Amino acid sequence: MRIERIIVYRVELPLVEGSYKWSGGKSVSVFDSTVIAVETDSGITGYGEVCPLGPFYLPAYAEGVRAGVRELAPHLLGYDPRELHKLNRRMDAALKGHPYVKSGIDMACWDVLGKATGLPLVILFGGRCGDNVQLYRAISQQAPEDMAANVAGYRSQGYRRFQLKVGGDPNIDIQRIREVREMLPPSDRLVADANTGWTQHEAIRVVRAVSDLDVYIEQPCLNYEECLAVRRASNHPFILDENIDGLDMFLRAKSDLAMDVVNLKISKLGGLTKTLQIRDLCVQMGIAMTLEDSWGGSIITAAIAHLAHSTPEEFRFSSTDFNSYVTVSNALGAPMRIDGTMEASSQPGLGIEPRMEVLGEPVFTISR
Repeated sequence: MRIERIIVYRVELPLVEGSYKWSGGKSVSVFDSTVIAVETDSGITGYGEVCPLGPFYLPAYAEGVRAGVRELAPHLLGYDPRELHKLNRRMDAALKGHPYVKSGIDMACWDVLGKATGLPLVILFGGRCGDNVQLYRAISQQAPEDMAANVAGYRSQGYRRFQLKVGGDPNIDIQRIREVREMLPPSDRLVADANTGWTQHEAIRVVRAVSDLDVYIEQPCLNYEECLAVRRASNHPFILDENIDGLDMFLRAKSDLAMDVVNLKISKLGGLTKTLQIRDLCVQMGIAMTLEDSWGGSIITAAIAHLAHSTPEEFRFSSTDFNSYVTVSNALGAPMRIDGTMEASSQPGLGIEPRMEVLGEPVFTISR
């Protein structure tokens, strides 16, 4: 089996809530998602998706995905898409860095492998663990009372895990955390995610002000050393996200005892192949995980479901279903939320079929 053609599509994904706001006044109302099709000489086509959270979150942006794939795709034609490790080494040799560019290609090749074997990715990733995957709901940054009202609304839909977008004025963030935690039962899980938005002294002040509350602190500061200092000044369980962009940083953070939970985003790490490598290390090392991506639609949601549902439950901190955040579905067959949970498909590969009427005409095609 050989790669004959790589086709790239662009899809806009408007938000159900109208906008999504987080630290530093950053916000997005329409996400620019790239869908990648990998066609083979055997007639099997696999699909992947990459959707950066705007150009001001991670070193990634939507046009960069497409520019990078245009550069990278000619080097992959003729390769067997089922040989995932070999293909990833080829991508890394042909394009230094830019892991998010490679993520959609890697995802599409996993979809090819699943279809070729007749197996869903959840099986190829190690097997289905548990009945379903518990989801969290991200709560866009607003006034404390509005965020508390949103949590109440999503709780009525079955969510029991919530991620508050903080990282703003420390005084207001303290109120946000208190108002939400005090309205939740002890069994519900709350994360205060600053998305790098606090300076070190602000973060230490916030964690001390809410030291009596049951809350996880996620990525308080921009750089790793600052986050480590906050971790050592806090009695809260601690999550790292933006700083963990590869295996080297993961191993460093583990050695420093810098985190209790790690957020693994598929595109941040360069695709499913490299995410699975760190996922399996987490299981061996006893670190729980949030398994997700930066953003996306139905295709990315399907990939997250397979990744999360094949992870042992005791290490599965949470995941998310991006297709419930947006108004446009780019594929059929993606998992749908049921009472704050989702399940991986039993169909081969990702278990999705792209909605070609939504994808529209390709942005470009690279062929042998």
